[in-house]
Amino acid sequence: MGPYLAAVLNDERWRSPRLELIAAGMSNLTYVVTPDGGAPEDAVILRRPPTGAVLATAHDMAREHRVITALGPTPVPVPRTLHLCTDESVLGAPFYVMERVIGLHVVDELPPGYADEPARRRELAEGLIDVLADLHSVDHAAVGLGDFGRPEGFMARQVRRWTTQWEATRDRDRPDLDALAARLAETVPATQRTGIVHGDYRLDNCLLDPQTPGRIRAVLDWEMSTLGDPLADLGMLFVYWPQAGEDRPVALSPVTTLPGFPTRLQLAERYATRSGLDLADLAWYVAFAYFKFAAIVAGIVARSAAGAMAGKDTSGFAERIDPCIRLGRAALDDGAL
Repeated sequence: MGPYLAAVLNDERWRSPRLELIAAGMSNLTYVVTPDGGAPEDAVILRRPPTGAVLATAHDMAREHRVITALGPTPVPVPRTLHLCTDESVLGAPFYVMERVIGLHVVDELPPGYADEPARRRELAEGLIDVLADLHSVDHAAVGLGDFGRPEGFMARQVRRWTTQWEATRDRDRPDLDALAARLAETVPATQRTGIVHGDYRLDNCLLDPQTPGRIRAVLDWEMSTLGDPLADLGMLFVYWPQAGEDRPVALSPVTTLPGFPTRLQLAERYATRSGLDLADLAWYVAFAYFKFAAIVAGIVARSAAGAMAGKDTSGFAERIDPCIRLGRAALDDGAL
């Protein structure tokens, strides 16, 4: 690979690069690639599909490269793309290279001394929601993404897709989850605006500015992006946004329960102001997000029981499904966000 990078990046230092894997698993693989004798700030990022048999539609490097490249001139912060390689003889799979953005990656806790005041945490959350609204306001046709997806009937297809996924991988009989799927299919709201949907927008898929918590340096992990209903992103973000004083066993990180982080309702109000969208049906999208999350978790549980998740700790996953059903029903019944 070294000679190839040296040629396409026009720098002989890439002839003998150093590679460090920083993200693995079932998703796309991410490497930090540093040129021979180079400093950390000289490094670039390489993304490629996971090893083994994969579905090309789920790990399409050209598609991921395309959306990041298209968003480069927009207000949405993304890394600058440098090269796309579709010749599998180079690395055994398609891959692309982009600039390395230096920023903080927050998963389970904030770094010591970072956003340690409530006002700074609020700024962080507001920056996150503003970037999402900016993404959904991008004119996708104007940036060359007019054919990036099939927006017509997007949410109805999403309900069918995840219902099919649940039926194919159900861990056990769960009539309440079946009922939630049926209710969602019967009540799909009309889409207000077609936009670029990230597909997995949340705090830990962004890099934060080390000095300014309210500034998002880059949005990452675009492998599920498409054209569709923007409110699907907001609904899923709320699944990952627990707030102080509530017990949400489905939440993956407690960061947003810290003082200063706004509630989901406050986030929704800011998003509505920034995007201009009517959020009267937002509770439906939240309910769908919980259903989707439950279907994903049930699939993991079923695959684990079949021995297909060797080496991965899936303990406690099954206990997340019933709370998802409960929260999804509460969203449909009471409008709970």
